[in-house]
Amino acid sequence: MGLFRLLILITLIAAAVWLWRRMTQKKPTRNAEPGAAPMVRCAHCGVHVPRQQALLAHGQWFCSRAHLEQGEKDGGR
Repeated sequence: MGLFRLLILITLIAAAVWLWRRMTQKKPTRNAEPGAAPMVRCAHCGVHVPRQQALLAHGQWFCSRAHLEQGEKDGGR
């Protein structure tokens, strides 16, 4: 019976150490890369493009001049 209690005690100590290390570990952050450009969604086709390359018309973003013109013709879907 003494060996069984010793094994339980060792298991409990190992579990406590594992939990403590897991709780105190620094978690990686999932932020955007420092140089990542903000993205916008094309109102016509739904493709995401960098905001610097997108075209803005009537409060909507478009990935190209062709989609801007098509989006204006059919109401921007």
